[in-house]
Amino acid sequence: MEQALGRHILCEAYGCDVQVLNDLDAVQRIMVEAAVVAGAEVREVAFHRFSPQGVSGVVVISESHLAIHTWPELGYAAIDVFTCGEDVNPWDACNYIVDRFEAQTTTANEVRRGIIRQNPAQEEASQRVYETL
Repeated sequence: MEQALGRHILCEAYGCDVQVLNDLDAVQRIMVEAAVVAGAEVREVAFHRFSPQGVSGVVVISESHLAIHTWPELGYAAIDVFTCGEDVNPWDACNYIVDRFEAQTTTANEVRRGIIRQNPAQEEASQRVYETL
């Protein structure tokens, strides 16, 4: 059996609303809202606006993080959504963000992180230990 500890969405968003991409408050609000929409628990938020343009930031969630880097001059945003566990769907967060940015074109890929492979005997032993806790 093969399990992944987490799911990491890597998203390229093009043709985004330039005003939104350069607005620190808007980007931060959208990222936090995306985490909540996906069912995550927000822990900390850190964002920075660059001069003359661009915003970078991270939303730390109990289940991992959401991160972004924007290039308003190109209408482009690089978005990462990494979640662990089964309760939070990273695609919900990613889709929310690109919708709010009004992206014209997106590409996104999911990377399974922390692939854990167990043979049947290890899996059974792990289950017995878990059940005794």
